[in-house]
Amino acid sequence: MSVRYGLLALLAEAPTHGYRLKTDFEHRTANQWALNIGQVYTTLQRLERDGLVEAIEPADERHEYRITDAGRRQLDEWFATPVGPEGPPRDELTIKVLVAVAAGDIDVTDVLQRQRTASVEQLQAYTRRKAQADPERDIAFMIMLDALIFRTEAEIRWLDACEARIRHIARPGNEGES
Repeated sequence: MSVRYGLLALLAEAPTHGYRLKTDFEHRTANQWALNIGQVYTTLQRLERDGLVEAIEPADERHEYRITDAGRRQLDEWFATPVGPEGPPRDELTIKVLVAVAAGDIDVTDVLQRQRTASVEQLQAYTRRKAQADPERDIAFMIMLDALIFRTEAEIRWLDACEARIRHIARPGNEGES
């Protein structure tokens, strides 16, 4: 979730101050995305500069912010727009496998098997956490775990596909095929 839109969504519910936005954002994202308080205030300054939020005269020492009509329109547009791919993700695992393949002297199947073992262990840990969660009270956490489980399952399938491709290429008579 974009921090920018996450803060706008929280401010659409009620005006509040930066620290409350930080804690609410973390709670709403099942405590999976910790925010630095400096990031919250920097984002609020940009949102204010862009006319999407405005500061409210403080009743005490805390500056509160509220969403503007322009901020509400932009938030509605964000919710209405599907998230599209931003190009290939730059993730360490993909880079590691690609570099290992290009290196030529690395046992890529060993790299893949080690990662597959770690990914299966992670999948099992997510599954155990999901089994312990209360589906009525921990809905955000359950949704987060579902995302992690599905992504880890996809990663394992990708690792299996990589290994199958490498084994196919390594078979005698398949050199140069792609």
